[in-house]
Amino acid sequence: MDDLVVSSSFRVPDGELRERFSRSSGPGGQGVNTTDSRVELSFDVANSPSVPDRLRARLLERLEGRLVDGVLTIVASEHRAQLMNREAARARLVNTLRDAIAPPPPPRRATKPTRGSKERRIAAKKRRGDVKRSRRTASDD
Repeated sequence: MDDLVVSSSFRVPDGELRERFSRSSGPGGQGVNTTDSRVELSFDVANSPSVPDRLRARLLERLEGRLVDGVLTIVASEHRAQLMNREAARARLVNTLRDAIAPPPPPRRATKPTRGSKERRIAAKKRRGDVKRSRRTASDD
């Protein structure tokens, strides 16, 4: 297979990926019991020479809940064929890494409600109060 392209400056060579195969649960009939179609794809984020230094800290921070000793593991077992599970795991790894290296969104600039929105809010509260008041019977007062 080819290198995984995460971004223009970040490619993961095939040699840095570790694949393990095991028996999968789910569809497949009797073949499930004999075929190693489940794929575990592992990538060492912390020690990989292909991860640019400027992205490594962001990756480690954003993926910290999914890393075990700096290694990210993706599991795919939704397909009956091992090859399709390998492709699914690779696609999932690329998407996970892309999401993790995305720059953070710009900080939200705090704004105050406009005068019109304040007036509309107060008017809605008054209308609601009038509706509730009109529901009261004389004995409730």
